[in-house]
Amino acid sequence: MTLRLACLQAPATDHPNGAPDPAADRRANLAALADAAAGAAESGARLLITPEMYLTGYNLGAEVIAGLAEERHGPSQQEVSAIAARHGIAILYGYPERDGDGVVYNAVQLIGGDGAPVANYRKTHLFGDVDRAAFAPGEELVVQAELDGIRVGFLICYDVEFPETVRAHADAGTELLLVPTALMRPYEFVPRQIVPARAIESQLFVAYVNRVGVERDFVYAGETRVVAPDGRELAVGDDREELLLADVDLADLTASRDLNTYLQDRRTDLYGAQK
Repeated sequence: MTLRLACLQAPATDHPNGAPDPAADRRANLAALADAAAGAAESGARLLITPEMYLTGYNLGAEVIAGLAEERHGPSQQEVSAIAARHGIAILYGYPERDGDGVVYNAVQLIGGDGAPVANYRKTHLFGDVDRAAFAPGEELVVQAELDGIRVGFLICYDVEFPETVRAHADAGTELLLVPTALMRPYEFVPRQIVPARAIESQLFVAYVNRVGVERDFVYAGETRVVAPDGRELAVGDDREELLLADVDLADLTASRDLNTYLQDRRTDLYGAQK
């Protein structure tokens, strides 16, 4: 069974010559998403993945983020659902989620190719002041969904830098781990070294999808990666805006797990299994 992914390595929204307009930026990001969905679907992709906080931008400050946050089934979800249904492609998008109590989370939501909401994940490991000032941490680590017969799971950016998070997904049966990110320089070692290591040690596919460009004092690193469980790079981004395609084949996962027996060779009697 094969699933073609499209990874949107999107540009940051910067305003060097004027004040930012978050509402206009959101509209522009939705328009770019519609264009990407059309191109991805035409290329045979069944899933389009966007970066962390795609709809609004990431490094905007807590006050701006709070003003842009929406509930899970708010207007943005309805617009993304319309795009997904129009092009018949599932979409994973990042956004600031406000719950019923007014708490804001750094979240991603998966919309099916029929436009129906499928799953929502809130970032559990917050990175520095940029996250902690704006967001509360999520409390559910393993969120999964079925997509074209493949069990997909979700993490966001800094989450994947902890081996325990990915191993928890492997123990729960995740086959393809989707990781929207907003990784800035000088942390290029994450896609180059950590992401392949996570794929190999936990024997699953990892799709790590980043931004490019400048947003306030952040320069995003690009280097989107789709990595197979045997360490092969199925797609590698540069430092420019692009739509990358990769085919995830479950036969490759089975072959890799037969050869690389890390999961079955663990001494859980000594250090316990991740549950």
